[in-house]
Amino acid sequence: MLDFSCNEEAGHLPDWEIPVAFNHRRNLEKIIGIERNTLKWRVKDRMKTVSVALVLCLNVGVDPPDVIKTQPCSRLECWIDPLTLVPQKALDSVAGALQKQYEKWQPRARYKHSLDPTVDEVKRVCVSMRRGSKDERVLFHYNGHGVPKPTANGEIWVFNKNYTQYIPLSIYDLQQWMGAPSIYVYDCSCAGLILDSFKNFATQHEREYEILVGGNKGGYEGPPLPAYSQCIQLGACGANEILPMNPDIPADLFTACLTTPVVMALKWFVLQNGPKLLPGVTVDSIDQLPGQVSDRRTMLGELNWIFTAITDTIAWDVLPRELFQRLFRQDLLVASLFRNFILADRIMRHYNCTPLSSPAMPPTYQHHMWHAWDLAVDLCLSQLPSLLKDPSSTAYSCSPFFSEQLTAFQVWLSLHRGEVPQEPQQLPIVLQVRLITQVLLSQIHRLRALELLGRFLDLGPWSVKLALAVGIFPYVLKLLQSSARELRPLLVFIWAKVLAVDYVSETCQADLIRDGSYKYFLAVLGEPSMPAEHRTMAAFCVSCIVNNYKPAQVAALQSSVVSVCLEQLGDPCPRLRQWVSVCLGRMWDNYEPARWCGVRDSAHEKLGDLLSDPEPEVRAGAVYALGTFLNSTTERTDHANAIDHSIGMMLINKVAHDGSPLVRMELLAALQWFLIIFENQFVAVGFKYMEEAKDANHLLAPDNPLSVGVAMRKVSSRNLLSASLSGSPGSSVLEVSGAEERMRRVSSSTSLSSLSSPSTHSGGGLGYASVFGSVWRTLVALNSDPHPDVAALAEKLITYIKNKVYEIHYPEMAKVPSMSEPSSPSGRPAFVVSQEPPRNRSAASNAPYQQYQYFAQFNRIRKTFDKGPEQIRESETEDSQEPKAPIIETQYVEWSTTYFSHPVLKLGECDVDSPEHMEKEWIYLRNETIRNGVHEDKRKLEHSKLDEQIFINKNPSLPTSVKFHPYESHMVVTDKECYSVWDWEKGCLLRTDSVQVPSNTRLTAVDFLNPHDQTLLMLGSDDGVIRIWKNYATDAQLVTAFQVIQDLLPSTRGSGLVLQWEQHTRHLLASGDVRHIRIWDSERETKVQDIPTGADSCLTCLSSDPDYPGLVAAGCGDGTVRIYDRRAPSNECCLHVFQEHSGWVVNVTLNKLVSGQVISGSVAGDVRFWDLRKSDSVRCIPPAHGMTAMATHPALDLIACGTASQVISVFQQGGEEVGTIKYHDGFMGHRIGPISCLAFHPYKASLAAGSTDSLISVYSVNRRH
Repeated sequence: MLDFSCNEEAGHLPDWEIPVAFNHRRNLEKIIGIERNTLKWRVKDRMKTVSVALVLCLNVGVDPPDVIKTQPCSRLECWIDPLTLVPQKALDSVAGALQKQYEKWQPRARYKHSLDPTVDEVKRVCVSMRRGSKDERVLFHYNGHGVPKPTANGEIWVFNKNYTQYIPLSIYDLQQWMGAPSIYVYDCSCAGLILDSFKNFATQHEREYEILVGGNKGGYEGPPLPAYSQCIQLGACGANEILPMNPDIPADLFTACLTTPVVMALKWFVLQNGPKLLPGVTVDSIDQLPGQVSDRRTMLGELNWIFTAITDTIAWDVLPRELFQRLFRQDLLVASLFRNFILADRIMRHYNCTPLSSPAMPPTYQHHMWHAWDLAVDLCLSQLPSLLKDPSSTAYSCSPFFSEQLTAFQVWLSLHRGEVPQEPQQLPIVLQVRLITQVLLSQIHRLRALELLGRFLDLGPWSVKLALAVGIFPYVLKLLQSSARELRPLLVFIWAKVLAVDYVSETCQADLIRDGSYKYFLAVLGEPSMPAEHRTMAAFCVSCIVNNYKPAQVAALQSSVVSVCLEQLGDPCPRLRQWVSVCLGRMWDNYEPARWCGVRDSAHEKLGDLLSDPEPEVRAGAVYALGTFLNSTTERTDHANAIDHSIGMMLINKVAHDGSPLVRMELLAALQWFLIIFENQFVAVGFKYMEEAKDANHLLAPDNPLSVGVAMRKVSSRNLLSASLSGSPGSSVLEVSGAEERMRRVSSSTSLSSLSSPSTHSGGGLGYASVFGSVWRTLVALNSDPHPDVAALAEKLITYIKNKVYEIHYPEMAKVPSMSEPSSPSGRPAFVVSQEPPRNRSAASNAPYQQYQYFAQFNRIRKTFDKGPEQIRESETEDSQEPKAPIIETQYVEWSTTYFSHPVLKLGECDVDSPEHMEKEWIYLRNETIRNGVHEDKRKLEHSKLDEQIFINKNPSLPTSVKFHPYESHMVVTDKECYSVWDWEKGCLLRTDSVQVPSNTRLTAVDFLNPHDQTLLMLGSDDGVIRIWKNYATDAQLVTAFQVIQDLLPSTRGSGLVLQWEQHTRHLLASGDVRHIRIWDSERETKVQDIPTGADSCLTCLSSDPDYPGLVAAGCGDGTVRIYDRRAPSNECCLHVFQEHSGWVVNVTLNKLVSGQVISGSVAGDVRFWDLRKSDSVRCIPPAHGMTAMATHPALDLIACGTASQVISVFQQGGEEVGTIKYHDGFMGHRIGPISCLAFHPYKASLAAGSTDSLISVYSVNRRH
């Protein structure tokens, strides 16, 4: 069985035990699906050979004049010696035997005999075949052993009525009679002449047809020209070759290879290896071979099976993919003939004949797979004497051929663990995949073959494409009819791989629906005993089957797929919850019966519970399902509208502030359907939004036409979104009144009707149903989202409504191109119009009922959201049955699908020899070396001062914070809106980049995430936004961005956003100008806990440490130092409040060197040490007045304080001074500037300092010591 477990190696280095944050696919990849190119494995135009003409020109007893036969010579025709019978009976017997040989390959074809015919008889047979076959393929088999060789003029020979003359038959005429599509088999000497002439005559037909069409000057109405050049031909030998006459082989050797390949191959093998074989294995004994061709458990059946596998594999190897599909997958008879032609190429070349074909087959007679065939034949024939001697007591032992091939494939797979990025060049692997398809339906081998096939498909998308190209689809499709329970996990896994890579066309979906194959996946999904991984794959397969395919949706609904999926929503497996949600979303997308089935089962409420799921992918899946739920109703009713309103409010209440951009983008994709369904209402909301913004601007600057939108810029998107989520009533979009609260208590129809009443609008405010206003404010807020992808989607939705507003209310401005083109996100609240709408469109425009004429046009007794006035929507109605086109699209589902296209099988142990593992091990060894280096610096500090300046440079702007990377020589410095990365050891600037924060915000926090591994840079700004970057020192890429705190309070001297990162828990502690400490889980991308601070001022600094589990130390703006235990209940979590500081706390640290001790410093300059067991400080270092920055070394006994009086003091915890820095180094060193930030290197005795003169310096211990 497939192994999903993984035990990562635990090395001796501690870094192996440290978790890595933001390391999921959603963080590392772009949210896009794989390129959806339709794969070419599927045969588009399947055909059948429905008629076969057997034209035999044997003239038994009379040799043709141009061939001198040897004595003895080959005589057998279809394994019959015609000279032993009466000529006419011999001819009939040969024809009957040939028909039986063809019927093994195509039993349903119509066969016509033409024995020693005349030209007219051949014509009659061919014309009647073509007439009866219509557009299907017909076959012309020509045996010319009793007539002269073909001519160079393109003629074959038949007879006159009296058999006294040979009459030529032109291939040109034969082409016309046979038409196309056709296949020709020429078993005669010099057959190559016929193939050459056929091509020339096909070209001649094409020229004549062009002349005919051109002569009619476009008025030609006759039948189209048959595609003669696409006809298939098989010839026994070249243009200058004659057929072999060896008496040991049949006269029709070519026909014997084509129609009785196994018998011919075995007899030829015996002829070639007679002396080496066991006694009793002779040419004649081959005719007694036990078994049936159709029974694979017998010798003959298994040899036929092996022969089919080997010849098919050779063909796959030597032919181009398109030609292979045409010759070996389009027509069963054609595939059989070409498969057997490969044998003819091997045997006839031994007798100096080169079989020819059109299309041409490359030489295959020396292919290495023939060695495998010879070995299989040898092993089988070694049993023949005993089987023939005593068939009743001797059982046939199956050939090890397929088992050995599976073992070889297994060995290769064991050497290629994990993902292989591209198709391997080793030829045997490709061939073994082809061989596997031959055993998928075998009871003996299929379990092992399916397991190996699953492992192969797990190597990457290329492996799935290769497997489909070699033909696994019909086999795995047929296996879905199997009831064997042991196959279920394997088949579901294989189908998940196939559907993840292959473009799921309606043809594929129809194949799975036609015979009820989709029920296989539903059975797996609904079986509680099945592992969650397999139920997940089953849910994925069902979601692919019903995707945009109405027949599948109908069939799946009849099979209760909605209820089956709803039962799985509470499963502990996150990926199962995700794909069950996606499956539901695809199930009722544009299919209303499934929606109402979901309504009866409260599906939207159950999905609403998943909006708070710990996994972002699950939350996104639930949002996707609710979005398609909105899009599934074609007829608007009060009930439908009420449900949609509740879904809209549920979405913005629960996920508008979600920490994952993935979820927020999916939220916008879902809300777009709300905009489309209730477009009239949102146009009215947008219109009032613009009007009120315009009125506010005119109040501020009535004489300035360019002041439109100024008032809007003063309203933060955060406040707008908070208002929408809290549902706080207001008189307008800018300032909500109590009218909206009253409106919540009435139905939507009453609310909308009241909007058109003059009494509702006294005072000039806008009172509209809260759901539309809340959704609108959410869109406005998300247009200022810190993640650019989210902001771009929100802007498109707002622009869509804006354009509708212009079309209806300002038609003269709608013609301006800029009105319909979305602009790039600006970082400020959106929908600030770029041009002031005209204020006086008519004389009565200021009348209350005219202000809201859009709503006034609705009839009071019409359905709640029925079709609006014609002048509003002339070309579409709300009840349109046609699926509505989306405004925006995300690729969340397509991206989620890529999970199944990449390796999901986990190995029992990690590959310690992989380059990735060795690179990581090298990094961890380097980290350990750097950590151990702190002991050397500790020794140096015993004899020297920390005051030597080893780096100084001018930062692009005034530094506000500085941070050392623990293991790289990087130092990040932030200012108001930019960050700079310095290599402080080399003294060079690596990168400076703007974070593009809004104009009224600033960066206040910086930290490194995962510094021991793949480092990420975290930046926080005082609007509560976190941005995390990878490759920060080179080509920075945004990993994620979210608002960790939404309600930062403005203050005269705010601390901004204060952060503390915990690598071991992957938790982020955030606070600042708020009254709580938020604990944010980076794995869930959502908050875990809010700890009330109990302080009346902002928090200025935070500290936590793994040595103090659960404890958080916080410094406050009122001078207090507070200790919290996050494990306690919220109202009891504050353990201590230390109040001896007289001012703003600059820094607080949980002391790693002394257990149970906290160090803090305030702007008054005092540094105090607190024992968690006591209420007063245990020690105080004399103040350095005007302290502006402070840092405590986590590994060394060092504390640094910087002041506004341009002094940095470095001392030990006991108060001993280690260094005082006032001047820059150098003979003319000038005074350092007022200190703005300080930071110690975590594992070195190095101190970074930033000053208000924009200089950045690094100080270390004196290197002379």
